[in-house]
Amino acid sequence: MAGHRIYTTSFASIYPLYLAKVERKGRTQAELDEVIGWLTGYDSAGLRDVIDREVTMEGFFAQAPAFTPYAALITGVICGYRVEQIEDPLMQRIRYLDKLVDELARGKKLASILRSPA
Repeated sequence: MAGHRIYTTSFASIYPLYLAKVERKGRTQAELDEVIGWLTGYDSAGLRDVIDREVTMEGFFAQAPAFTPYAALITGVICGYRVEQIEDPLMQRIRYLDKLVDELARGKKLASILRSPA
């Protein structure tokens, strides 16, 4: 199966787009990093490392230190698709990240973005 172009795109080229999106809406880089860290387990140094090494999105998720066990709690529509129904595991993880960044940009509280079981 041929992968999507996003798989070979570097995380370093996407991160500034995420950052610009959340900053336009009054959120901070620290909040963005916290959301990414919750989903993937990367800390600030780890994020900086994958950015500096220009790791692909595929590599970014493959090397994630601790992908959250609560990702299945992320639901809703992103790019016209329900994230919980995306069958390709890598695309689903990418869309989970997109969904969290959108929620951050829309002003949702961090406590509700960083889902945990009830």
